[in-house]
Amino acid sequence: MSRSVQSGADRFALLLSLLAVLAAYLVHDRVFERMAHLEDEMAYLWQAQVIAKGELLLPSPPSPTNFLYPFVVDYQGQRFGKYPIGWPVVLSFGERLGVRFIVNPLLAGFGVWLTYLLGKRVFGKTVGLLAAGLTLSSPFFLMNSGSLLSHPLGLVLSLAFALAWLDAFVYNFTAPRWLPALVAAAALGLLALSRPFTALCIGVPFAFHGLFLLIRGDSATRWRLVMLGAVALSITSLHFLWQYAVTGNALLNPYTLWWQYDKIGFGPGVGRVPGGHTLYQAWINTRFNLVVGRADLFGWATFSWIFLPVGLLAILRNRNWRALLPVSVFISLFVFYNAYWIGAWVFGPRYYYEGLFSLTLLSAAGIAFLAGWPTLPEQPFPNYAGWRKAQPLLVTALVSLLVLFNLIFYIPVRLAMLHGLYGVSASHLAPFQTPEAQALTPALIIVHATQGWIEYGTLLELETPFLDTPFIFAYARSPQVDSNLPALFPDRNIYHYYPSRNPYLFYQAPLTPN
Repeated sequence: MSRSVQSGADRFALLLSLLAVLAAYLVHDRVFERMAHLEDEMAYLWQAQVIAKGELLLPSPPSPTNFLYPFVVDYQGQRFGKYPIGWPVVLSFGERLGVRFIVNPLLAGFGVWLTYLLGKRVFGKTVGLLAAGLTLSSPFFLMNSGSLLSHPLGLVLSLAFALAWLDAFVYNFTAPRWLPALVAAAALGLLALSRPFTALCIGVPFAFHGLFLLIRGDSATRWRLVMLGAVALSITSLHFLWQYAVTGNALLNPYTLWWQYDKIGFGPGVGRVPGGHTLYQAWINTRFNLVVGRADLFGWATFSWIFLPVGLLAILRNRNWRALLPVSVFISLFVFYNAYWIGAWVFGPRYYYEGLFSLTLLSAAGIAFLAGWPTLPEQPFPNYAGWRKAQPLLVTALVSLLVLFNLIFYIPVRLAMLHGLYGVSASHLAPFQTPEAQALTPALIIVHATQGWIEYGTLLELETPFLDTPFIFAYARSPQVDSNLPALFPDRNIYHYYPSRNPYLFYQAPLTPN
């Protein structure tokens, strides 16, 4: 392959990566209005804001039930988020610099770039570019990249781990091979600090490969494997140090302090189903995830999967066994997440998101194989004659039609469904930005949410965990509980707020029920 062709492919992949940053930012800005919509996002923001100030936890506020924060736990007089610290630490840099809106879009760009590099390494630059393009056009990718969830970071770390592992143990890496082994260890360990169970799932296929290498490899290979495992476990151990720091018990999972049944596994005490999580319930969750995911993957209605079998055929025909490692990541996530009692579908089946590159690479390999394009590194383009010249044209036309269908019909509708998700909208913040409202500050607003707690949760965008903003918000509980709030905050004006009545009116006393 000529250097000019190679550099041209790299430049085009870089362009796709920059477009991914722009697309993810537009989703975050235009669809989600730079706001948290899911309870998970709200908890991540709380943690990020606390960490940005150099803290892991805070003293529980007075009357904690009035200052509800989803998935933020009050335990032994302390308040902390239930989620591992990996993603909140990364997000805290955006909070500290006032640019949290660009953190996940930047990670989205890295995700596309690393997908290209992995595809180029395993299948060649043609498949790498196709995989990067499929990733960029994926509704599944755009929804999660535009959110405030941890999955884009997880995707980047998963890709970095897979790439580094291949360089350390499969390819003839030019630099010292302990260097990619160290990178792989760091990526897997950092993933464990953000999404521990996902890291375990992703590590399983590589662990089998590592076991094979321990038995059949030379002493240098064994040394690199031992170093990788030691470094990855050392970084992972920080997760238990964090649990000790916030709970006083290194083995106490904060998830169970919010919901006692929020565990991995099967049987009594796991999940909300009477009798506990079962294989039948796992099948129900998985089937629903697949129904949602097959459309969200590429936006080709129910046909997003059609090139996957052909991609597998390309691997088998070429005996490209090294491709099985990155491709198996999705399979591992798919199998092992059956042990979690709940699914996720609002942004697509996001528990599988860190294995997205398995599907984009396999689909890209299938497209290239059908078109007669190279599906191995350094493999040349064939010179077809006669009717075979139409083969790549027909495949290109088919893929172009599918992508256009997604861009014109599927993505606009799917993203429109997420605008104002759960009633969260920037318009609900407008009443507090008027000069009349600002004149009321410093104020404690007791929110009487008659249409669900999200009426209160939306307003948390205007507040920090330190309760030091012009407005702070209390969730109305009962006249008896709420009546104690003025004495707890003597330096603030107290107002009652009824968002479902007239959102621009603030009352000095609670309204009499009709």
